[in-house]
Amino acid sequence: TICGYRHDDLLTTFREHLQGVDMEEVRKWYNGYYYFGDKVYNPFDILLFISKGHEFRNYWWSTGNPSFLVRLLKEKDFYLPDIENYEATDEILDSFDVDTIELPALLWQTGYLTIVKKYRERNRIKYQLGIPNLEIQFSLNEFFIDALTTQRTEKIRIQDRLYEALEKGDLDFLKEVLYGMFAGIPYHNFTNSKLPQYEGYYASLIFAYFASLGLDTITEDTTNKGRIDMTIKMNGNVFIFEFKVVEAVTGNALQQIKDRKYYEKYQPTEGNIFLVGIEFGRKERNILNYQWEKV
Repeated sequence: TICGYRHDDLLTTFREHLQGVDMEEVRKWYNGYYYFGDKVYNPFDILLFISKGHEFRNYWWSTGNPSFLVRLLKEKDFYLPDIENYEATDEILDSFDVDTIELPALLWQTGYLTIVKKYRERNRIKYQLGIPNLEIQFSLNEFFIDALTTQRTEKIRIQDRLYEALEKGDLDFLKEVLYGMFAGIPYHNFTNSKLPQYEGYYASLIFAYFASLGLDTITEDTTNKGRIDMTIKMNGNVFIFEFKVVEAVTGNALQQIKDRKYYEKYQPTEGNIFLVGIEFGRKERNILNYQWEKV
């Protein structure tokens, strides 16, 4: 197609160049762009993947320098997890006014998001946007981490420790890692910024870290009694998170999970269900109260 390579193109035209390659892994990494036909691959990715000896890397992302996203991200109080399931109209997607454009619309125009589905609602055509593939999932969330924290040198260590905490089900260690992560954000990041006053800031950063690890991360997870702020599924275990920004310790975050029985959605499960309530201090700009239980 004119927009990219189809999977059939890889199996035919590029067959001799992709001998012995796990094509399902190629699909996960580079396929996923949708323009109302077959999902397509970014040609730049495929050509470099072949020329670089079939090494899975972020080829297309590394060619750009989305500094304009940094400015937009810092200027607008945007809840990052919404990018995964953003609803847009033609008016939003066609906007080119840099002063009013929505972050997801800009990400779509520049190729970081794709259309997941198109539908009609109340006589209007709407589009659901989403991240197309692993290359963008890893790269975009790492970019958001850099933009929100300037923790480039510490990022990999934090990622490794977060993964280790969840893999072992060590929720006390998880608290230690998260506390250190927020403590390491330079104070000047908060100067003249209202972002730390909102729970969306903390949820966005935690989401970006977990999503950058490729974990199954669900935000605004719907149940029959409300929405879970964030759910992570890993190795059969389920981690249910509730976030609050408070002036003083209340204990309401964990209590909300228990009162609304959010965990029932995932019962029974092959592993354990962990309930994690985190309260962030508005002035402290870090964890003020952290409680967890295992169901």
